[in-house]
Amino acid sequence: MRVLGVDPGLTRCGVGVVEGVPGRPCTLVAYYVVYTDPADELPARLLHLDRSLTELVAEHRPDSVAVERVFSQHNVRTVMGTAQASGIAVLAGARAGLPVQTYTPSEVKAAVTGSGQADKAQMTAMVTRLLRLSEPPRPADAADALALAICHVWRGGTRSKLAAAADRVRRGGAR
Repeated sequence: MRVLGVDPGLTRCGVGVVEGVPGRPCTLVAYYVVYTDPADELPARLLHLDRSLTELVAEHRPDSVAVERVFSQHNVRTVMGTAQASGIAVLAGARAGLPVQTYTPSEVKAAVTGSGQADKAQMTAMVTRLLRLSEPPRPADAADALALAICHVWRGGTRSKLAAAADRVRRGGAR
């Protein structure tokens, strides 16, 4: 299974692509950070993010997309940008006809490190180790996106397949 993970952000949006199966180590395919200029108008920033994510989905042809679920933050401005970027990521996957799953930060941390309370350094170290990389993926947004993809391979792959099968049955096309 190939998964494109997205750590949404309006200024920096991490994207990571891995391949794997539940219970086995994943393999790195690629990782990126999509940047937008905070000085640009919001519509232009969202459009750039949409085009970039759409291109990455087309280039890497994932089987599914995993996006970090937006959670409450103290800074309303930050959470709004993150929520807008998250919506663009979900849309990019849905537009390509892919199953899209969202995960909370604690779900990803628990899947990758074994602790839902892990910090950024622990997450980056585990992603580096799990993907057998010679150096940590930088910046942290890229490591977080890879962690989302790993989490989905290990935890969400089965859930997505069941949901897709149920959707096909609902539409009358069981296969």
